[in-house]
Amino acid sequence: MLLVDLHTHTDASDGALKPCDLLRQAGDAGIALLSITDHDTVAAYRDLKQPSYVTPHLIPGIEFSTEWNGIGVHVLGLNIDPDSDAIRAGAASQQVARRERAERIGEKLERIGIPDALAGALAIAGPSVIGRPHFARFLVDTAIVRDTAQAFKKYLGAGKVGDVKQCWASLTQVIDWIRDGGGIAVLAHPGKYRLTPTKRLRLIENFRHLGGQGMEVISGRQDPLLTQTLAAAATTFNLLAACGSDFHRPDQRWAQLGMPLDLPAQCRPVWDAW
Repeated sequence: MLLVDLHTHTDASDGALKPCDLLRQAGDAGIALLSITDHDTVAAYRDLKQPSYVTPHLIPGIEFSTEWNGIGVHVLGLNIDPDSDAIRAGAASQQVARRERAERIGEKLERIGIPDALAGALAIAGPSVIGRPHFARFLVDTAIVRDTAQAFKKYLGAGKVGDVKQCWASLTQVIDWIRDGGGIAVLAHPGKYRLTPTKRLRLIENFRHLGGQGMEVISGRQDPLLTQTLAAAATTFNLLAACGSDFHRPDQRWAQLGMPLDLPAQCRPVWDAW
């Protein structure tokens, strides 16, 4: 059985492991094809050199943030050229947007009596791309909450004070960045968005219409019925199928390196296009 994981994160964004450690642990887990898809950055690939004989084989990737009908969605760019002008320009643009959002989150938290949140989150992020998980860690480190789950529940999750909406690049722009960067645009975890089945199909159809080429049929540990539903959608809209754990850290039991991510038989795997 070919173990494939095309959706993982390192400490270049909101993951816990350094790129070299992720690569080593993926190899230990028996993964044959791996993609590091950090949020809006390809920094993990900057110093990560891999001999061709090393397992797993590394597929360069990125996860861009965007929106559809006012809902935040993510798009994977798989088999990209991380040094391409398009990918680097796209990542730089997104990082500016992330910094602006972080500043607004910091301002809102300060208004409710939590000072220095921006400085604290930036210190935790270091060279990594800033995001809400870094604010969550700041809230834990300063004993304002007991854990990151509570940080999102009280301050950073949907409808909370730190839920600052961001004007991300359009879905069309993100797809263009990926295509111009030599990659395949894949709709990430479509089963995880708060959409009715009808609206989810509309998202997938619109993504395909705009030039998207694939979709994640499996994302981490999920209901087999959802897998079959997404496989049917991929077939209907002639989209390549991808699978990924969405791994961030070793203690996430539902998103582990090496977990079975077998695509249904009717799917055409995205790696067939490489």
